[in-house]
Amino acid sequence: MLIWFLPVFLILLLVGLPVFFALLAAPGLLLWLNGQERDITLLYRNVYNGIDSFPLMAIPFFMLAGELMNRGGITARLVEFAQAMMGHLRGGLAHVNILSSILFAGLSGSAVADTSALGSMLVPAMVKQGYSRRFAAAFTAASSVIGPIIPPSGIMIIYAYVMGESVAALFLAGIVPGILVGVGLMLMVKFMANLRDFPPASRRYSWPERGQASLKAFFPLMTPVIILGGILLGVFTPTEAAAVAVGYAVFIGFFVMRTLRMADLPEVLSRASMTSAVVLLLVGAAMAFKTVVSLSHAPEYLASLILSISENPLILLFLINILLFIVGMFLDAGPAIIILGPILGPIFVDLGIHPVHFAIIMSVNLTVGLATPPMGLVLFVASSVSGERIEEITRAILPFLLVEIIVIFLITFIPAISMTIPRLTGFVS
Repeated sequence: MLIWFLPVFLILLLVGLPVFFALLAAPGLLLWLNGQERDITLLYRNVYNGIDSFPLMAIPFFMLAGELMNRGGITARLVEFAQAMMGHLRGGLAHVNILSSILFAGLSGSAVADTSALGSMLVPAMVKQGYSRRFAAAFTAASSVIGPIIPPSGIMIIYAYVMGESVAALFLAGIVPGILVGVGLMLMVKFMANLRDFPPASRRYSWPERGQASLKAFFPLMTPVIILGGILLGVFTPTEAAAVAVGYAVFIGFFVMRTLRMADLPEVLSRASMTSAVVLLLVGAAMAFKTVVSLSHAPEYLASLILSISENPLILLFLINILLFIVGMFLDAGPAIIILGPILGPIFVDLGIHPVHFAIIMSVNLTVGLATPPMGLVLFVASSVSGERIEEITRAILPFLLVEIIVIFLITFIPAISMTIPRLTGFVS
């Protein structure tokens, strides 16, 4: 009977119950009906145990670093740098949007922060230049999924925590896939720009002007270098790297750029706390949910079901990508990873797929789910920022989702895309 927790969970989501409560109510109800009251206590105790983890402290620190940099005007400098480099191209502001997302990814690792920070600046600018509001909102949502792929990535921290993988290896494995998503979106913009006659964003900057824009963006651009460099050289752990990122953001905001004021801190801390609380509560609930997954023997049932379809890893990877894409439409990436990672990961590792490769497949697929209807979180943020209805954004985002799906399959069937950098640096064998 306990195996029915998953259908009950899906029904609760469909009737509109928030994910956090559905993750606890579905298994709790079935444990009660099954007469396992002791396990109900274990279920709810694991909400706290799931959050009480040193590696997970990296998430609120990275959230705080992103908020500090956004409030300190660093986002504006990144956009100015991107415009100096790519603004002269046809469809220039769309290209600037993508490059800004790639650069912002190295600061926050959050698609929601990306959509909120860049959308509030670039959507009005794109509308002013003649882009439709729904296109500008949809494109900002589509490009924001780069945030959790390029390091630092909150989603990859969660995956490493749940599956016992190296955070550094996952961070390195995400670099090329994230850039590939950006390049794919740029190619789509180029095609659409020629078709719809999109305007350039600005004149072509001279090299001295580009150099000046680069100097303004130098300190923000050093953030991912410090984070990744410190982790890879063994100077600090990923959690300590997140704390260093906060200290660096405070330093450049108060003393270098002088764009932060003490009066800004209460709002910054409040926003970072609220965002972190949502993520960590979901992680705690998902870890408790994972307890019932183990008790129900669902992984064994699902493994036998998957292997009964085929034992060819390529066919199974194709099917799992479709499953993950559908899951991503309804479930946030963090809970989906915690629930499905322990079930699917061991199956594919046994089939010969490298655990880091499978981690990237799963992380990128579920990250793209953040921009897929009907429950894609960044769609709601883009709607809020732009004032455009979600239905309109959904229609406009479809060409860009197609690009991202193609990238997912490239990553899946060409392991070298994600595995080359971790192998060259010695983080995977």
